[in-house]
Amino acid sequence: MKAATVVQCAYCIDMGSQISRLWGLSDDELRALSSHRDSTLFSDVEKLVLDYAEGMSRTPVHVSDELFARLRRHLDDAQLVELTHIIALENLRGRFNLALGVDAAGFSEGRVCAVPVALRPPAA
Repeated sequence: MKAATVVQCAYCIDMGSQISRLWGLSDDELRALSSHRDSTLFSDVEKLVLDYAEGMSRTPVHVSDELFARLRRHLDDAQLVELTHIIALENLRGRFNLALGVDAAGFSEGRVCAVPVALRPPAA
């Protein structure tokens, strides 16, 4: 979801918000994704993962050595590879949809949707 909000793919945000709800994310958590660093709804590890997704989804990519090192303290090699793969896959889907003009499809019609991210300067 964080990658979708950074890339600003309406389809991915729409569908991802619905899937996230089905997996147990609350409306408050969906709303808080755009300002996750300031939220008390996410653990420190979740905030690192969200920072990583944001950094990977920027153009150009910005993942600092410090962020990567902090993330490695919590994830083993296999977990880090899987996380990186999923974020990259969401970037592929989002950019594919944007290039083809694919818009929201109504998965979250009338419900809370994650808000696209207005990017701030990269986190240190």
